Amino acid sequence: MAFHTNLKLYTSADIFTLEPYTNDGSAASENVVIERSSGAIRVNSPASKASSGDEVLNIYGVIGFIRLLLGEYIIVITERTKVGQVSGHDIFKVKDYRVLPLSRNNLTQTQIGEEASYLSLLHAHLQSANLHFSYGYELTHTLQRQSELKDNIQHIWERADERFFWNKRLQSKFIDHAASNKDQDLSKFILPVMNGFVEFKSAEINKKPFTFALFSRRSRHRAGTRYFSRGVDAEGNVSNFNETEQIVIADAGQDGSASSLPGGQIILSHVQTRGSIPIYWAQINNIKYTPKLKIFDNPETENSFRKHFETQKALYGPQLIANLINKGGYEGPMGVAFQKQIDILNDPQIKYLHFDFHHECSKMRWHRVSLLLDYFQEDLLSQGYFKAEISKEGVEKVEKKQTSVVRTNCMDCLDRTNVVQSVVARWTLNRQLRDIGILGADEKFEIFDEFESLFRNIWADNADVISCAYSGTGALKTDFTRTGNRTKAGALQDLQNSIVRYVKNNFLDGNRQDAYDLFLKYDVNPSGSYPLVDKRSLEIKALPALVPLSIVMIFGSIIFPKNSLNTTSILFISFWIAVLFYVLKLIVGNGGSYVNWPKLIPVPQKA
Repeated sequence: MAFHTNLKLYTSADIFTLEPYTNDGSAASENVVIERSSGAIRVNSPASKASSGDEVLNIYGVIGFIRLLLGEYIIVITERTKVGQVSGHDIFKVKDYRVLPLSRNNLTQTQIGEEASYLSLLHAHLQSANLHFSYGYELTHTLQRQSELKDNIQHIWERADERFFWNKRLQSKFIDHAASNKDQDLSKFILPVMNGFVEFKSAEINKKPFTFALFSRRSRHRAGTRYFSRGVDAEGNVSNFNETEQIVIADAGQDGSASSLPGGQIILSHVQTRGSIPIYWAQINNIKYTPKLKIFDNPETENSFRKHFETQKALYGPQLIANLINKGGYEGPMGVAFQKQIDILNDPQIKYLHFDFHHECSKMRWHRVSLLLDYFQEDLLSQGYFKAEISKEGVEKVEKKQTSVVRTNCMDCLDRTNVVQSVVARWTLNRQLRDIGILGADEKFEIFDEFESLFRNIWADNADVISCAYSGTGALKTDFTRTGNRTKAGALQDLQNSIVRYVKNNFLDGNRQDAYDLFLKYDVNPSGSYPLVDKRSLEIKALPALVPLSIVMIFGSIIFPKNSLNTTSILFISFWIAVLFYVLKLIVGNGGSYVNWPKLIPVPQKA
């Protein structure tokens, strides 16, 4: 069942009315009325003419409802951008939105400021997230999962993969109303939105056109920022879990064979996953460049580790794990802990490789990533990929299925991970393009410069989007992904990104984590205490001000002396140099007090 693609939102003093309309501008036969005072929903109420005082918005869907101090707000999509099409269904990115209050209650002067803080977090998340949706395509599912879904579930929101249904919590108002009022169907108004990466490119090799696409779906479980969301939880969910699907769409019969569905299309896809190391661990910010690594001695570790991989096997089949962290140094204990849990699990459906990326590929020997492919080659050959033929009428004939998945991780599941995923994707794509006759039996797409550049750039774009969501900057090592070479310019760009990451991860990411939590799981309590408060002592907050003051005094004394430097001037400068070093020592020694920690849901490792 498709969604309403165009709606008018009528706003009056008492009600919101959602009224779908057709392409010719005429109103559809159903509507949703929301009482602003109570939030009550009525479906298919008698249509009322909009009064001259009503505000009318053309919208393209409802993201959902969120309750803050004032009461409920409705979030609607006001602008969209088409990014591509699969199986005749358009896929859109949210370009703009509106957040509108239902309640007209009055707030106290204090509450007005507090509400502004909550709204600022909400807007920050909505503006930074890469939100995508479709009215007909099941965007939260891979092509293979779509082919396996039960037909008796009619509504797309009910069929959606709850991991990637980013706005599921915000849609609970409509979902709960539909569940308790079976005669009031809201299905065409409940729009699943996915957060992640979607890009389509038109391509041609050997004068044979096709569409190349890449999707990355970000899980809403344990979502957050780099240092405030790590490891696994009791349900087996891991931080920064992303499912990446590479898709090829081509006209059927390009290999010269007779198509069983004339005029149809061949669709191929291949899926990989990435996610945090599934044990209990953290990197505890203390404003030092390298945070303190802590592996928690949690009695639930084995159970959570097992749950994670039981779920992954149920969803994707056997697991080919590529762990890219360093075997020694700072990261070494994480590798030991991962290997220990793999040994305890002793699962024949899990094949594990600890590939020390930095050691193996040191001194720019990036070609050595092929060693990882060599290790998994037989498994990748048997893993295969999804392949189906789809007729003009939408009839699907599945020819092949992917039977396992490569799960890649480094510490952050960003930079090294994306390099390796793109290498696995390249190896698979060559097989797929030969399969459908776009490449010859001995050809590789690397010899076609235009497509080679397209492939590299789409994977680098994917790296940047996933990295920005987690670390706050674009990915490192994308010069290799984009060009095939590690360059000095790329290394300088990585240095810049690393510095920006340091600043954001220590001094800004608490707010970003709060924005994630507010959207995904935090319930504002109007009668509770206000959590977004800096509770540090005045001395702690004031101390950093002495740093610029000391620097100004030192340089001022050197640059603008009344006379040449004398003993008094030297003593004065020495005093401020001592103050500067003493203050810096105090700040570093109390580094945790200067980290921008999340406030809505405090992280346990802060203590």
